[in-house]
Amino acid sequence: MKRHPIAKGVMVVVLAVAGTTSAQAEQGDILARFRVLSIEPDVSTSGTLSTLGTNVNNSVVPELDFTYMATNNIGVELILGITRHTVTSNLGELGRVSLLPPTLTVAWHFNPQGRIRPYVGAGLNYTLFYNNSLQAGGQGVGISNHSFGPAFQVGVDVQVTKRTFVNVDVKKLFVRTDATLGGAPIGTLKIDPWIIGLGFGVKF
Repeated sequence: MKRHPIAKGVMVVVLAVAGTTSAQAEQGDILARFRVLSIEPDVSTSGTLSTLGTNVNNSVVPELDFTYMATNNIGVELILGITRHTVTSNLGELGRVSLLPPTLTVAWHFNPQGRIRPYVGAGLNYTLFYNNSLQAGGQGVGISNHSFGPAFQVGVDVQVTKRTFVNVDVKKLFVRTDATLGGAPIGTLKIDPWIIGLGFGVKF
């Protein structure tokens, strides 16, 4: 997995602050976060899609996620959000498609008792493709509606008050779809986005 520069920066923070202590989070807590995400596709293609120079534009979207602290160190996170992307090629814009990518991860929180709480995690992403308006040469481009793949994350929560905190989070998802034109296969589109999130959270 290629590392995004921001992911590297967050990992430095994780390693630097893992020893900080001061009681803040514990087993049974629910952490709710609202983040603004930059979705940055790391695109690769095969077949005719490669010949066409197919690419997927970045997108900025809001997102809501919840983490349940199963233990003091282990949190289970579910992210909820939707995103819509423009697909381009050497022929120009091919259209747009929406993605619903609920992702479930299990993360290890290094410093749950501290004001600065870094974490790393891994899990599973399911992506639903819908509202497809893609066309090429006057014909509709069909795509597979479902994708399953691994997800990896690194991030940090920084306490502001007893119940509120700010958050930086970086995820890498592996998302792919097979495309057809006039019923004939034209290749596979791997989106594999980096997801860079910044937001705030509340502990319940």
